[in-house]
Amino acid sequence: MKDKKEKRRNSQLLEVWHRLRKNKAAMVGLAIIVLLVFCALFPQAIARYGYDDQMLSRAHIAPCAEFPFGTDNLGRDIFSRVIYGTGISLQIGLISVGIAAAIGIFLGALAGYYGGVLENVIMRGIDILLAIPSILLAISIVAALGTSLTNLMIAVGIGTTPRFARIVRASILSVKDQEYIEASRCVGAGDLRIILSHVIPNCAAPIIVQATMGVANAILSASSLSFIGLGVQPPMPEWGTMLSAGRQYIRDYWYMVAFPGLAIMVTIFAFNLFGDGLRDALDPKLKV
Repeated sequence: MKDKKEKRRNSQLLEVWHRLRKNKAAMVGLAIIVLLVFCALFPQAIARYGYDDQMLSRAHIAPCAEFPFGTDNLGRDIFSRVIYGTGISLQIGLISVGIAAAIGIFLGALAGYYGGVLENVIMRGIDILLAIPSILLAISIVAALGTSLTNLMIAVGIGTTPRFARIVRASILSVKDQEYIEASRCVGAGDLRIILSHVIPNCAAPIIVQATMGVANAILSASSLSFIGLGVQPPMPEWGTMLSAGRQYIRDYWYMVAFPGLAIMVTIFAFNLFGDGLRDALDPKLKV
């Protein structure tokens, strides 16, 4: 029986991958994401200098062969800082989405499965959070907890939680009355086992798509907070922090803000392309 389930699962994964491969935009996004992950894991193999190697004698050098992205006001290589910043940005995006998914799936599963008073209490709390712009909510949380990388990830994660909760609740409402759920109850399966083994796995597709796109939103939110001084603090090479440090030089040394800005743009573009393609590949309505 287990072998049949594994074969069925493998065939479904292969079918999703086959559809995803047909989507050229999604494959471009995936290629960029793979490149970003490589930069995050092995920055020393790409960057020629450390992210905080300073030398005032080489300050404000325009892009050239030795410094492809130029140097900043402290003589630091912008290319190296952008490469090292990839790891920080991806770390923020992935951990923030992990926090949001864990809390959102838990709350959404309780609300969707049990309903009643519990659902009303949870969803009214979610509605209150949704009434507050996520960036303002994140600013409030960081201001209360203090500026640090950990607090930044917590703030961005909490701001993203309502999206996961609503998606999971809606998905569970559509599957909780299916026959296989009733069959599991008849053979004595408890609520926790039904939720973990049957309900949530059948809601995985929208959760995966939301997580993929949530990484892009989390990176953008973190960069925005760092830009206004409430995120990652110097000398850490976070892209939003680099933009904030270079804005006063934008008239004379455009490259100090252009390349960190392009890094943010390309990263968000890649995750959105991949998320759109993944959504189409996981959509059961597209099955022939």
